[in-house]
Formats: sequence, C-alpha cells, structure tokens
Amino acid sequence: MIRTTRKRLLVGLAAAGVLGVGIAAPTVALADDKSPAPSAGTSTDQRHADRQAEFAEALATELGVPADKVTAALEKLREQRQADRPERPQPPSTQDRQAALKERLDQAVTDGKLTQEQADAVLKAAEAGVFPGPGGAGHRGWHGQDGRPGE
Repeated sequence: MIRTTRKRLLVGLAAAGVLGVGIAAPTVALADDKSPAPSAGTSTDQRHADRQAEFAEALATELGVPADKVTAALEKLREQRQADRPERPQPPSTQDRQAALKERLDQAVTDGKLTQEQADAVLKAAEAGVFPGPGGAGHRGWHGQDGRPGE
C-alpha cells in the first residue's frame, strides 16, 4: 500500500514537472526558433511528430537528461494512457435511429397517445430530415439567438 502511494506521488510530481516544462517549452521554443516553418506539403502527422520531438528535446534540456530517455518515457506514458482509455461506442446509424423512432411511434399508437396518421407524419418528417441530429439546433442544451432553449 505504501509502495502504491509513493508511486502515485512520484507519478504526480513527474506529471507536474512535465506540465511546468510544457508551459515553459513553447516560450523557450519561440525565443530561439531556428527551425524553418512547416511547408504546406507537410502532413499533419509529420508536423505532430515534429512538435512532439521538439517538446521532448526541450523537456530533456530542462531536466538535464538525455532526449532519448524523455522520448521513451513519454511514449510509455502515452501507451499506458491509451490502454486505460475505454473505447468510445459508435453512434447509432441513421437507419437504427429511424427504426427506434418507428418502434416508439408504434408504441405510442398502441398506447393511444397518437393516431396512426400522426405517427406517420412524424416518421415522414424524420425521414425528410426535418428534425435536427445530435449537436444541431434544437438539440438538448442548444440556445437560440434570443437565449431561449430550442428556439
């Protein structure tokens, strides 16, 4: 138990050091930026890798350790973090959402809450794209120009 607490403390201190250097590294990089600007043809992945390498070098310089050790430690932490992260569920397809809507509408008709004509009209409107999808206007939490929800 003590070993686990000590390990957590050391990891926390290391993270705080990385964070502190992460905040200072861009300032240092801007102060003596001798690297050419990335060309328009450079891929996003390559630019990301270049920034990661520059960050690792700046961190190594700040901590006084070899850059390859810092790079290896950062990669190890990234892999651990990725392994701890749960997989995100895939959002339902449009067909799945419309099938679920049809089931709910059929149940509403069975319960006497809607007429079949009303249910058909709602389904037709959904198929025509009248209702917004997740994140669009009218989605829970969205506020219109006047600040009132859903308008």
